Amino acid sequence: MNKDTVALIAIATAWAAGVGVVGLMLAKMARSRSLRWSFAMVAVFAVLGIVAGIVGTSRAMFISDHDFTVVLWVAGVSGVVSLGFALLVARRAILGAHAVQEATRAMSEHGTFVSPKGIPIELAAVSDQLAVTSTRLAESRERERALESSRRELVAWVSHDLRTPLAGLRAMAEALEDGLAADPARYHAQMRETVDKMARMVDDLFELSRIHAGALTLTLEAVPLDEAISEALAVSTPVALANGVKLGGYAEPGIAVRADPRELSRMIGNLVTNAIRHTPNEGTVEVIGRSGADGVELVVEDACGGIPPDDLARVFDVAWRGSDARTPEAAAGSGLGLAIVRGIAEAHRGTVRVDNAKDGCRFLVQLPTYSGAK
Repeated sequence: MNKDTVALIAIATAWAAGVGVVGLMLAKMARSRSLRWSFAMVAVFAVLGIVAGIVGTSRAMFISDHDFTVVLWVAGVSGVVSLGFALLVARRAILGAHAVQEATRAMSEHGTFVSPKGIPIELAAVSDQLAVTSTRLAESRERERALESSRRELVAWVSHDLRTPLAGLRAMAEALEDGLAADPARYHAQMRETVDKMARMVDDLFELSRIHAGALTLTLEAVPLDEAISEALAVSTPVALANGVKLGGYAEPGIAVRADPRELSRMIGNLVTNAIRHTPNEGTVEVIGRSGADGVELVVEDACGGIPPDDLARVFDVAWRGSDARTPEAAAGSGLGLAIVRGIAEAHRGTVRVDNAKDGCRFLVQLPTYSGAK
């Protein structure tokens, strides 16, 4: 490469760079304007850079005025044509941006984002992300509505359930104060039983509030499943005998789960108590612990007669009780037991579901198998 060529390259670079610097400054000033300005400025300054390089090198080569004029006309016409095509290309990008803007506005009104078609890939990526965000927001709103509905239902249930025992306590207390109680010892026993029932309800509410707040603290350790089931059966046997229900169960030997012993016991106890409450006289409730494909399976089967298909999805909702309890006393549970079961199972990274089976229901809890790792 000779010295003349190097000089021409240097002159063209200097002129084009000068135009580019001016273009950058103007682009920075116009960065908040429409994309049309950006595309137009790209085309204009690209052409001006070429023209500036041509002008500088033409003067350096001492070409004639006629040839210099021809060069300027060619560069100018080419620049105008290039600008027109740049604006046509810009129109597609601008229309895509407007489509995304319109879809976003529609999302603010209808809650759903519909990705527009035929837009540049960058805008399509933004559009797809907005669609994902829209879906997540819709799911969040649905969960919030369900939670609010559950809260309202819970308040209604608790208000009703507290009103009745409190009225009974007041009546018995007034009878004792006025000396109208024929058998004070019996009144005291009934008051104690009522207070115990209310205490259990408050305990359930506290447990559920900890679960919903994510404040349930677990002390995990290896818990033999057969021991947990035996303990639950021992505690629930008197209740089953009082209701004429046959209670039994077993666990495969050598199975252990990584769980909080207290919460695991509470979960099994709630499932067994629920099964006894809804099983008729001479019915059977069975608790089974076994290994499954996805971990340890805890199965509680009863003879409740089944749950209507439309209600299966609501069994673990807060304050849901169903409508087939045998007696008003049986129906007077807090409606929180199964909701607590689901919360405890999920806190242990497990799952719980219910299906109709034989003459009743089968509750299936799946928990991770204890592997000896801490």
